Amino acid sequence: MIMKYKVFSIIFSILLVITLPLALCSCSTQKSSKNVEIILRIANWEEYLDEGDWDDDEEIELENGKKIIGRNSMIKDFENWYEKTYHKKVKVEYSTFGTNEDMYNQLTIGDTYDLICPSEYMTMKLMAENKILKYSDEFWDTSDANNYYAKGVSPYIKKSLDQLKYQGQSVGDYTAGYMWGTLGYVYNPKYVSREDAEDWGLLLNQKYYKKITAKDSVRDCYFAVRGMQTQKEILTKKFQNQSNYKERLSSLLNDTSDQSIQNAGMILSKIKDNVYSFETDSGKADLVSGKVVANLQWSGDGVYSMQQVEEEGIKLRYAVPKASTNLWFDGWCMLKSGIGKDKEKQQAAQAFVNYISRPDNVVRNMYYVGYTSVISGGEDKTIYDYIKYMYGSEDKKSVDYDLNYFFQQNGDNYNYVMKTSEEMSKGQLYAQYPTQDVMRRSAVMTYFGDQANKKISRMWIDMRCFDPRIKKNSK
Repeated sequence: MIMKYKVFSIIFSILLVITLPLALCSCSTQKSSKNVEIILRIANWEEYLDEGDWDDDEEIELENGKKIIGRNSMIKDFENWYEKTYHKKVKVEYSTFGTNEDMYNQLTIGDTYDLICPSEYMTMKLMAENKILKYSDEFWDTSDANNYYAKGVSPYIKKSLDQLKYQGQSVGDYTAGYMWGTLGYVYNPKYVSREDAEDWGLLLNQKYYKKITAKDSVRDCYFAVRGMQTQKEILTKKFQNQSNYKERLSSLLNDTSDQSIQNAGMILSKIKDNVYSFETDSGKADLVSGKVVANLQWSGDGVYSMQQVEEEGIKLRYAVPKASTNLWFDGWCMLKSGIGKDKEKQQAAQAFVNYISRPDNVVRNMYYVGYTSVISGGEDKTIYDYIKYMYGSEDKKSVDYDLNYFFQQNGDNYNYVMKTSEEMSKGQLYAQYPTQDVMRRSAVMTYFGDQANKKISRMWIDMRCFDPRIKKNSK
């Protein structure tokens, strides 16, 4: 009996020695798992998020008394908000890219991200390659106080994204919009007439020989050329009065037939002869310095240019061609290669989208970046108040500017018509929030597919390096 007790005691002691550290280890592991940081890898365009380096006395005070400032970076503020809201730590590893193609190449060579911000055509390409995730049902739950995107996205933009399809699937299921805008001409009204600036043919107009710049971008230039090729037809009453006007408009502007590509190459060669340059980012500076009098630009860059020269007492304006324009979107997509089936990481990614969609943060980003958010704010009037803060005018010569199409929701009886100067109605406000008639004649430039992309890229190389007037480039 004593021997059995001793044997049992020895065995128990051995088991205690073995199991106690394991138990302690298990407790320690459970405790530390609650404090494990979620690593969220985000890739975004350069200078496309508030970095928080505002001056000490720099703040936006709206008419409702709300003050908006940017002391920390948006990334740092998100990390703090996420921990406070969800009681989990998140660490954002933030990277930037210069073009959609740069971002895609980074993915191709093995860089891994969880959340990226491509343009609509690149989103469609990623959908085609089955590389991105749908947003969860929880993300669209408007009863969740923290779902700022679902509650605040402009109904007009939401509808536009939902109607944009790729192989029967809605792009709006795979991307949460961030910024949006149009393609047009920023011009100096001292030298360029409004009539000329509302014509896609401005790039070919010899009155402005070597005084205009165009984007060094095959897609943007191809769209502008398709605008030139089709504007006479589009402006006819017959075309305008079609019941399927929007579908026909999109079809014409997205035509990538061999004949259209070859014709575009020939026109682009003439544009190359007439413009000052094809530029990546110098067009804004060239306008500011006076080297050029007009530039084919995205609306957000147009706002930047107009704001910069304003300090020098120079007035620039923004024009959208009367026949058509490109409606573009940048939006947040979740990559399968990064997030996979990690629900916590997906929650963090969706929370980031929601955080930067909170109205005060939307204002911070628009103020810092100069582009236009897809967020209208829902019942929160902060964003509309910010637009009035930036562009409102009570002058006797002020004009009405109607923004109901962008802000108004079902059941919202608020009238979003603001007073602004005639200058702003053709300048910065017009670039940031185009009128409804501009939106009617807008079309998204879709993903062309690999074969068409190769032909268009070949045409672009031929035009830039050779002479497409004598060289066939559709092969």
